[in-house]
This record gives sequence, C-alpha cells and structure tokens, in this order.
Amino acid sequence: MPRTDVTQMPFAKLYPLLVQKAEKKGRTREEVDQVTAWLTGYTPEELARLERSDTTYGDFFQNAPAMNPNRTLITGSVCGIRVEEIEDPLMREIRYLDKLVDELAKGKAMELILRK
Repeated sequence: MPRTDVTQMPFAKLYPLLVQKAEKKGRTREEVDQVTAWLTGYTPEELARLERSDTTYGDFFQNAPAMNPNRTLITGSVCGIRVEEIEDPLMREIRYLDKLVDELAKGKAMELILRK
C-alpha cells in the first residue's frame, strides 16, 4: 500500500488531530490555535474556515500569511528527526508546528513555546 504524502492530505483531517493531541494532555484548542497563529500568521477565524475547506496541508503552509521569522529558533526532535536538520523547506515548516504542539502537550509554558 503506497504511503500518502502528508502535504497532500486535507488540513481539515490533520489539524483536529493536533488539537486532540493537546486536549488529551489538558491543553485547549485555543492554545493550539495560538501557537499555529504565531507560526503561520493565520487568525483563529481563518483556521476555523480552513478546517471547513478542502485545503491541503501543504497549501496551508505554502499560503500562510506570515511565517514567523523566529520559527528558526525551534529546535529538537519530532519522531526522532531533528527539525532544524530537515532539508525540505515545506516539511520543516510542517515539523515546526508538530514540535510546537508537542511542547504544548508536554506542559511547556506558552511564553517559552512562542520564541521571541
């Protein structure tokens, strides 16, 4: 069975999984929206609209209004891969969000997650 390219998967399918991961650890959707907005520049209203659209995960990142320049300060591993070493720029952006949600789920303080 061929593996599906995450960039072609629907945003509407993947984003709720990030929210669910955080909520299982006592965090909120609003906090997931906050870290996503910090990273991408989307507003919470735009995120909600995108969840009702057929936008792909790749397009979500490629069309982000304002990728945060401080995202390069995000380091560490996601699924055993260091995010700062990912060569594919789109996949690195995707993993940045994964890392932020991981930190949120692990209880890290929001002011530390949102690198200044």
